[in-house]
Amino acid sequence: MKILVTGGAGFIGSNLVEKLLENSENEIIVIDDLSGGKKEFMEPFIDKIEFHEKDLVGEIDNYFLEVDEVWHLAANPDVKDSSIKTFFRDLELTKNVLEACKKNKVKNILFTSSSTVYGESELNTPETCETKPISFYGATKLACEALVSTYCSLYKINGFIFRLANIIGKNSTHGVIYDFVNKLKANNSELEILGDGTQIKSYLSVDDCINGMFVAGKNAKDQINVFNLGTKTQTNVKEIAEIVVEGMINAKLIEEKPEFKFVGGFEGGGWKGDVKEMLLDISKLEKLGFKPVNSSQDAIREAVRETINS
Repeated sequence: MKILVTGGAGFIGSNLVEKLLENSENEIIVIDDLSGGKKEFMEPFIDKIEFHEKDLVGEIDNYFLEVDEVWHLAANPDVKDSSIKTFFRDLELTKNVLEACKKNKVKNILFTSSSTVYGESELNTPETCETKPISFYGATKLACEALVSTYCSLYKINGFIFRLANIIGKNSTHGVIYDFVNKLKANNSELEILGDGTQIKSYLSVDDCINGMFVAGKNAKDQINVFNLGTKTQTNVKEIAEIVVEGMINAKLIEEKPEFKFVGGFEGGGWKGDVKEMLLDISKLEKLGFKPVNSSQDAIREAVRETINS
């Protein structure tokens, strides 16, 4: 199968490309402008893929020739970004990808959305819950979902939309674990924590995330498929800080627990637009055979080891 991955040099993208290459019959094309991704993530298998350092805003149709399946992961990864310019840019590049899929008769498109499309919704949130994003990040993902759904309906493309929990693990370059590790490397006597530390969410290992997307791609039968992808467990920010400190002490990077400095936030969250509590209902994907291997806490511990050793 000929597969194109946008954002393939990013965090989830690089892990995805590695997994796709386990099938020797797959021919992989990666497009990434390296604004968020890193070419070094491609180095272990650069001779096995076709890599293009390319901005998706512009002419891209020729890269999609004879492509069977597109994984669209390219986007601004910063959840805290409040720029309307980012909204329109991500929407434009998604439109360009979908136009290229239409012109080249691509069979499948798999799109990574986010739990932030729900906003501050009920816990154990099902896919049928009303979407009320409270951040530009969530609004952008929801708008891109609408484009994916429309193109798939009009042009008979099979679409898979994944509303992801907080994904963590190898090659991560942002997020709470990455921030905490690097803050402690810079100052081991104090750890600044955004919000009051009680923000509580579901954290999913990148391996479990990719496995869940594979399960959906293999078993879902609708033309447009929307799935939550997370764990059944939650961890709060203070617990994450404790796990990071434990990991850094065990790695002998710091000697003792630093002082935790909570710096407020927006109504208890880490920043304006932060969803303070999140837990997704994953039963729809479970019915197709998905089961996360790691709990939220186990995923965090492994991600801390990966980040410390990177």
